[in-house]
Amino acid sequence: MSARKPRSVANPLESAITTPSERILRECHSLYVDDQNGLVKIASSLGVRLLPPRKKIIVMIMGNHSAGKSSFINWYVEEHIQKTGVAIETQGFTFITSGRKRESLTGNATLHLYPHFRPLLEFKGLMDYLSAEISTSKQKKFSLVTFLDTPGLVDGDMIYPFDVNSAITWLGEQADLIFVFFDPMGQALCKRTLNIVEKLSDKCGDKLLFYLSKADEAGKETDRQRVMMQIVQELCRRPGLNKCGFEMPTIYIPNPQKPSRCVNQIDGVCQTIEKTINQAVQKTLDQLEKDCDLICSTISSRLEQDRAEVTYKKTAHLYSFLCGALGVFLPALFILSFIVNTFSKEQLDELLGEVETKYFFSIIFLVMYLWEWIPEDGQVVFVIIFGAFCYLLLFLAKYFAGQGNKTLTKKEKRMITEYNDYIQDVVKTKKGKLYEWYLQQCAAEYDL
Repeated sequence: MSARKPRSVANPLESAITTPSERILRECHSLYVDDQNGLVKIASSLGVRLLPPRKKIIVMIMGNHSAGKSSFINWYVEEHIQKTGVAIETQGFTFITSGRKRESLTGNATLHLYPHFRPLLEFKGLMDYLSAEISTSKQKKFSLVTFLDTPGLVDGDMIYPFDVNSAITWLGEQADLIFVFFDPMGQALCKRTLNIVEKLSDKCGDKLLFYLSKADEAGKETDRQRVMMQIVQELCRRPGLNKCGFEMPTIYIPNPQKPSRCVNQIDGVCQTIEKTINQAVQKTLDQLEKDCDLICSTISSRLEQDRAEVTYKKTAHLYSFLCGALGVFLPALFILSFIVNTFSKEQLDELLGEVETKYFFSIIFLVMYLWEWIPEDGQVVFVIIFGAFCYLLLFLAKYFAGQGNKTLTKKEKRMITEYNDYIQDVVKTKKGKLYEWYLQQCAAEYDL
């Protein structure tokens, strides 16, 4: 493995038109998905599963039909992407994100763009109502946001071609923010909306934010207050939503030709999105550090385990050799002793020499002495027990030879060592620079 540094944004033009947060998230993402040295690939080779971080946050917007979801997205992007109107225009799920050219995707192409959402295939009938709109807009923080426009929710006899409640709930769990728009002029107290909100509150209540949309159309201030009180009271009646401190800012799309005295807190929505983006950058950098430590600790543990395994296998192989040698040597010595005992000392001197015969004969003498010491009626039993013992030694030799798990090859050791060096020297260094870059950005924004 070559310790190739990850690709970085070096194009001056691209650096000029992208924000620091956008470049940081892109750099972090590339560290995970790099073809040669990506953290996902390295972790996978170690049996660890990592998910690459997203390059954008996901903001899901839900509410009853004509609540102003699509209008808000168009206003934020400053481009007419989503259809708007009092009819149920949005019947499916639409991802709105930024890209290099204007495109419209459907079905499988959308899931290819968002592989994290492959489980959506489990919802029957949803594929025909899944789409994505890619815009070239760079307005506000749109380059770091993916909006998810959901179907307009209604009660009564409306039949959706898929399980809309479960689909919205699942997608809400994946999103970073969930905006719930209540339309004061429409079905603000739509039971289907309230049911989904209650489920989402149980699973990811910290992401939920409520807004009274189209507030400028609600009449006088007293009318708006009455509508908000009705909505809050209905929410508080729900077991999973009876919390104190409900906040419901009033928002509407600014129109210079139609001034309104109603307080418009739509800029607060933008600030919330921006705050979530900054939190996503911090979380991504922190997660990068944790994943690097996880990979390094896994490598360290793997090498330590391999060293212990090598030591254990050496000991097991030594035991195997000793048992095998004894299992072969003892019966061979026993049989050879009876054969040699038929030769005289002079014959052995001629065959082996006097010195060798002296030592060899003393061993044979000891074996024959032990044999003669055994009573004749017990010699057969001794041979059986002796044979069983030698067989046990051979069995133990085979058993010890098979002990121990597979150890790392030299190539594998070198590879994971290079992985560790790459993480320490390249990835962590890069992460440190990105963090400094992020802090400089925060300081610059604070100075402004």
